[in-house]
Amino acid sequence: MAVGALLIVSGWPLWAQSAAKRLPIIDMHLHAIPFTDQGPPPVTIGAPYRDWSAQDPKQGGGMGYMNQLLKSTTMCATCLTSAPSDDALRNQTLDLLKKYNIVGVASGPMAYVRRWQQQAPDRIIPGILFTIGDPTLTLDSMRHYFQTGAVKVFGELCLQYQGIALSDSIVEPYLKLAEEFDIPVSVHIGTGPPGVAYFGAPAYRARLHSAFTAEEAMLRHPKLRVAIAHAGWPLGDDLLATLYSHPQAYVDVGVICYILPRVEFHAYLKRIIDAGFGKRVMFGSDQMVWPQAIEVGIKAIESAPFLSPAQKRDIFYNNAARFLRLDDGSKQKTK
Repeated sequence: MAVGALLIVSGWPLWAQSAAKRLPIIDMHLHAIPFTDQGPPPVTIGAPYRDWSAQDPKQGGGMGYMNQLLKSTTMCATCLTSAPSDDALRNQTLDLLKKYNIVGVASGPMAYVRRWQQQAPDRIIPGILFTIGDPTLTLDSMRHYFQTGAVKVFGELCLQYQGIALSDSIVEPYLKLAEEFDIPVSVHIGTGPPGVAYFGAPAYRARLHSAFTAEEAMLRHPKLRVAIAHAGWPLGDDLLATLYSHPQAYVDVGVICYILPRVEFHAYLKRIIDAGFGKRVMFGSDQMVWPQAIEVGIKAIESAPFLSPAQKRDIFYNNAARFLRLDDGSKQKTK
């Protein structure tokens, strides 16, 4: 399914824009995963949440908080409900990519990424959902994926849930491989489900929200392009210092663009923009099993009163096109 004219440059699909179509968007943080990934459906999520309610440890502990977060509407200002099947999740998401003229960097199990890419080759850039110790993601298998072009973006690296930082020595061989093949990296640094250390990821730590955890890795591998997923929320000071010190680092606004109360998301984004890093912010939805999250995330950028039209185009397209090294001649520029 072509949008305007389809161009192939260095193996990347690029889109020339016709006047009748929406301006293109690159979603740097999309997932091609099972519909049960976040638990047995239906699963709810706040888009946004109204507040982060307290939990009495005697009232169900961590699992009680998870049920309050994902199985009820008590914390939501607006709630989304998960897709009921793999087919529904894939088809609804791809329909939204078409509606909004989006190409997405999709990570997940390789079988799922391939299935999504086969159905919509002009909408999906293949990534990979990576954790240390996955027996299917050895160094040899990653070398094969990089060498053959099966993986264009190394990430999302979900190391934070394992209590691992990007700069830890256990990650080093994989980063060396990504640098060898000039594969950009997307690493989870920032928010996960609140309270997740008590109900799903016991190694998760708040201190790993800091963008400083990527610093030594970037210094050891200066040719790597690094996208800090979730923009290191809420540790803005650490993020700004990291962006200032490492000009190859970018951020995406995945998940924070739809789950955070809008006033908080706008305040955090505005701080990054006001500090001078508007050329390093990329749109990302972090759509998992709730396709409508893509629309909520887009509206969160479109409604930001402090962003100029040019800044919105940078966030939606130009910055990611630069990060991914798409062909300069095809990039959309704001007049």
